[in-house]
Amino acid sequence: MTPAARLSAAIEVLGDIVARRRPAADALKDWGLAHRFAGSKDRASIASLVYDALRRRASAAWILGISRVEEASARAVVLGTLRLARGLSAGRIGELCDGSRFAPAPLTPREREHLEAGETSLTAAPDPVAGDFPEWLAPSLKKALGASLLAEMQALARRAPLDLRVNTLKGKREDGMTTLSHLDPAATPLSPFGIRLPHGEDGRGPSVQSEPAFLHGLIEIQDEGSQIVSLLAGMKPGETAIDLCAGGGGKTLALAAIAQNEGRIIATDDDQRRLAPIHARLQRAGANNVEVRTPRRRGDEPLAGFEEKADLVLVDAPCTGVGTWRRNPDAKWRVRQGSLERRLVEQDAVLDRAARFVKPAGRIAYVTCSLLPEENGERVASFLERQPDWRCLPPERLVAGFSLAGLAACQTTDAMGLLLTPARCGTDGFFLSVFERKK
Repeated sequence: MTPAARLSAAIEVLGDIVARRRPAADALKDWGLAHRFAGSKDRASIASLVYDALRRRASAAWILGISRVEEASARAVVLGTLRLARGLSAGRIGELCDGSRFAPAPLTPREREHLEAGETSLTAAPDPVAGDFPEWLAPSLKKALGASLLAEMQALARRAPLDLRVNTLKGKREDGMTTLSHLDPAATPLSPFGIRLPHGEDGRGPSVQSEPAFLHGLIEIQDEGSQIVSLLAGMKPGETAIDLCAGGGGKTLALAAIAQNEGRIIATDDDQRRLAPIHARLQRAGANNVEVRTPRRRGDEPLAGFEEKADLVLVDAPCTGVGTWRRNPDAKWRVRQGSLERRLVEQDAVLDRAARFVKPAGRIAYVTCSLLPEENGERVASFLERQPDWRCLPPERLVAGFSLAGLAACQTTDAMGLLLTPARCGTDGFFLSVFERKK
């Protein structure tokens, strides 16, 4: 496919995503099945442009003279993205849009005028436009981020790096760096187990799933922020821990490595489908101290008999996923007030459930991949009001004993936990609070 044809395809796919409010991965898959002539490089290029357009949807529309993102056509958003995210000049964009077969229609005089002005017009844009996030979330995000709101949202609108966690059950970070030397790896700045790989020319990271280091369990794909909150949850060798919302097992695997296969970890989830990948991942990683408890039916309690037996319960709570927008930019335009309200109810319920399984002096580590105070500190405060036998550990105590330079800048101001953010910490957005049951 020519570059112009790829551009037309990206406009088509983005239009499908917006019109049908569907996940980008589904729309791209369907387009590929319907256009089997497109090669792997074509599909990768189209996907890269679509995801960039979703990241910059509001600001891209603005520079095309459209103040409301809902009113912007897919064409306007993609053209604006070429200018903002790809740095193409108005002239170069005009060359791609020449109206020839498979190419987009020629630029209108108005489109060319706005593209020539480019990002200079963003100086007058409101924060939700310049930061590319839904306007209704502005008060919550402002409360969490204060003066750094725009910088953080702009960082959240950039591509995420490809981070790996070295499985210390199989080797050291130096081993992973050596094995992956052909991919130009670098050590992550915060996590002592992390490796970061650069993007390729198409904006995508390498396919590490085919690397021997991955197949043999030495490395796992995991954002540095997820590695950090897993470490600071405080798992100790010999303890009994429960991963209550284990899903595919990313944090379960991290806990097993931190505990060096000592003690006992029970992984469960209320959705059987989310647990499906965990068994193969545990085997590949050599995590022998993990037991998976799968609910047999909706409402089943697979942890019956574990009441007051756990030293640690990790609650990787269901949330809006605001902190993952770098990786899932389509999700930010689908989130609605109603979905946030449902998540708050679920978070309260899962915390109350977690409390049943913690022994006296045991701990709950509450994690979200969100930046919203409603899902973070406010949920902790609500739990402590309902459960007077618990106390929140100060954020500085969570970091004590770990050589994690830079985490001091990640403390929240409400003393309820740590907030990792892309601009300050270079990670996805994560919140961690640890609270302890009184003896």
